[in-house]
Amino acid sequence: MKGHFDLSLEEMKSYGYKIVDLIAEHWAAMENKNPVASATRKEMDTIFLQEAPEEPTSANEVLDFVMKNVIPNSNVTSHPKFYSFVPGPSNFISTMTDSLATGFNIFSGGWIVSPAAAELEIVTMNWLLKMYNFPVKQGGGIFTSGGSMANLTALVTARRIKCGDDFSKAVIYLSDQAHSSNIKAIRVLGFRKEQIRIIPTDFEFKIGINKLKNAIAKDKLEGLQPFCFIASAGTTNTGTVDPLHDIADICEDENMWFHIDGAYGGAAILSKKGARALRGIDRADSLTVDPHKWFYQPYEIGCLLVKDASWLSNTFSEKPEYLRDIEGNESEINFYDYGIQLTRRFRALKFYMSIKTYGLKTFKEAVTYNIQLTEDVEQHLRKSREWEVVSPATLAVINFRYNPIGGNLSEKEIDAINQQISERVMQSKKAVLVTTILNKQVVLRMCLINPKTSMNDVLETLHQCETYGQEILKSK
Repeated sequence: MKGHFDLSLEEMKSYGYKIVDLIAEHWAAMENKNPVASATRKEMDTIFLQEAPEEPTSANEVLDFVMKNVIPNSNVTSHPKFYSFVPGPSNFISTMTDSLATGFNIFSGGWIVSPAAAELEIVTMNWLLKMYNFPVKQGGGIFTSGGSMANLTALVTARRIKCGDDFSKAVIYLSDQAHSSNIKAIRVLGFRKEQIRIIPTDFEFKIGINKLKNAIAKDKLEGLQPFCFIASAGTTNTGTVDPLHDIADICEDENMWFHIDGAYGGAAILSKKGARALRGIDRADSLTVDPHKWFYQPYEIGCLLVKDASWLSNTFSEKPEYLRDIEGNESEINFYDYGIQLTRRFRALKFYMSIKTYGLKTFKEAVTYNIQLTEDVEQHLRKSREWEVVSPATLAVINFRYNPIGGNLSEKEIDAINQQISERVMQSKKAVLVTTILNKQVVLRMCLINPKTSMNDVLETLHQCETYGQEILKSK
């Protein structure tokens, strides 16, 4: 019997081939496109705002509409000149794999529903546990939608283990450079503002160890319970890694949970320089990494690793009657017992297939290239009379500002010029380059984790910025 949504085999193939062709053509011609899309809400409403149609429309007609109006009005996060935020370099094998997992609509929550999906998540988790020197037999983890959900999952687990049911006196610590998803997670968990300690960073944007020790000592004297510290292994702003060994020592002495947010920088472990910067990462109780950043996976796939898998299952496992027939034995993991989601898409497949297809060596070479490229950019900037490096190349992130020698500009003028340079670059649609604030200065920030990005790409953008900077100065 033909269902309401069924198409013939030929119709499905024709439609599917057309979509594959469009994706392949996009990947082949990506560098020739502009990475920036911009539109107002009014412009978008004019194109899209309408009531849900009662009658059908040709599938090809709808697809053509999407290709004309949706795709061009979305930034190309995989573009070589997408420098800002954290780019999404992705890779073609994983892109196609996502289509495979979605096409077969594989449920990745419980073993009995899909033993292969669960097994591949176990296998890929073991790969990651080994990368970070976490115990494979005792340790475990789970793929999530991204770093935000991974951090939330970690903090729920930490609270249960360290505080039990009463967390009224618990205090959590993090630096002023920690990612905003951690603050969001803390709020979701019901902690009051006065239970959060944001510790200032030093001139290198690393957590101040003495300030952290003082804060913990003061809280203990007040009868409070220091229970968790969140360290950064690659901050979003500067790529900085906190002093992980020093923090681990403190957490061990104070019986605190040590969580490392390596959503951005964790993948740097694949390079020799990155591994040196991340020394001490194996001492964490829990670790967030984001494969859809520097492991080159398409959105969405985050990951949480823990030293003891039972911490997750004891925190999240529920046994409702309607799941009693699909529990399996102890070795057959139901990943809905390891996190918040019951219904889960098959995220492990793209990670598995891309590593198998390209080989881990290719990923290592790409990460190493990204780190070296950013260091080369720093050297170029330091040799220029027009640029000032504000935060040096660190795990493929660099911050700088236009401040020409002899310009005799005030700090206010320098901030305004750099803000205008960013705005003009974005208006040109040739590159995505936005500002951040460091030491109360407006700076331009590049995050160069795309292996497609070349030194020539960066030099073209810097020349574009210099031209704008000179035009702005002349107009004063």
